[in-house]
Formats: sequence, structure tokens, C-alpha cells
Amino acid sequence: MSKVHLSIVIPAWNEAQRIGSTLERILGWTSSCEYDVEIIVVDDGSTDTTSEVALGYAGVRVETLAENRGKGAAVRRGMKIAQGDVVLFSDADLSTPIEECDNIVPPIVQGQADVSIGSRALDRSKVQVHQPWYRELMGRCFNLIVQVVVFRGITDTQCGFKAFSRKAVDAIVDKATIDGFSFDVELLFLAKRAGMRIVQTPVVWINDDRSTVNPITDSLHMIYELVKIRFTTKH
Repeated sequence: MSKVHLSIVIPAWNEAQRIGSTLERILGWTSSCEYDVEIIVVDDGSTDTTSEVALGYAGVRVETLAENRGKGAAVRRGMKIAQGDVVLFSDADLSTPIEECDNIVPPIVQGQADVSIGSRALDRSKVQVHQPWYRELMGRCFNLIVQVVVFRGITDTQCGFKAFSRKAVDAIVDKATIDGFSFDVELLFLAKRAGMRIVQTPVVWINDDRSTVNPITDSLHMIYELVKIRFTTKH
């Protein structure tokens, strides 16, 4: 039986300082994993040497956007060009270690799910390094708003570690439009509307303090995006 083809999409904006160590860890994992792996780094209009650093790693595909458009746009571009049977996106800081693929990908490969997402909320003992208290509070408040405004049943929409079957990618990515940090919610919203099966799995989380999220302006914009998802997203 041929190996399952797994695409790993990594959105990156000004990540020159840590994209190298991230790729080294992923490549180390791929050397012994059970999948045929494609790695795609999507440089979201960086002003540093993110693309150049990533291109220094054999077998890594780099897609460079002409301007900074947002994490959602970068992930969406990577998912559209990915060739895998399963497409997973991961944050560039690997706050969720790449080894968690061994828990996230199997439900799709085994035909139990169309979308498989990591969750920090299902088992908080797996959160090895926490975000600052105010960011954790913001995250919980955001998820409460998601439950009220968009949909119920998903405990952590913002963990940056999610996998999609080829069927799910083909069905939802072209319909997505959110470029900002709420893009995860839109993808899950579209998946639910399309009748896709979504499973949640607790994952290890090791917070990296070098976050690019502004706790005030980005939070307000994310709430605006939730309203947009609920009332204007095509389905």
C-alpha cells in the first residue's frame, strides 16, 4: 500500500529567526514518519529573509505573497497549492509540536473525519507553557462569542494545528474569504455547513511569547470578522 501523502502548510510573516529551527524539526520528524510529506512555507509578504532561509532547506517549497495579506490568506494559498491527500497547517513557532500529527492525522486517514483539529481546551494538562493570563482570558472570551454568534460544539477554534481531507479542502477553501486571525472559524463554519465530520483532539501546547497578535486591535477585528462570517460567508 502506498503511503498517505501529507501536505504541511506553514504560514510565515517575518519568521527568519525561527523558521529554520521549525523546518529542521519538521524534517527530522518526516524522516521516520509513516507519511509521504510535502512541506510548504507561505511567506506572507515578509520584510525580512524568511523566504531565503526557508529556501535553504532541501525539499521545502516556498510560496511568497507579494504583500502582507494576513494569516488566513497565507494558509488559504498554501492549502490551494497543496497536493496531499491530507492537508495540515501549523503555526511557524510549532507551539503545537509537529509530532502531534501522529494524533491529528489518523482520524482522517482512517475515514473517521473530514477535518481534525487540535484543542487546548479538552485537556489543559497538555498545555506545558501557558500564554499570559490576559491572552488566555481573551481566548476564552473569543470562543464564547464564537459559540453565541457562529456555531456551537468546538471548544478551541484558534489552535493553529488543523488537518483537512482532500475532499474538505476542495469543498471549502475556494469559498473562504477571511484573511485575518478568524480564518479558522470560517473554515470550520464552512465545513459544518457542508456536512463535514469534525473531530477535536487534545494536543500539547508550548506557548511562544513572540506573538504577532495585538491584544486590542486584533481582538476587535476578530470580533468584526465573526459577524462577517455568520452573516455574509457563502455556503
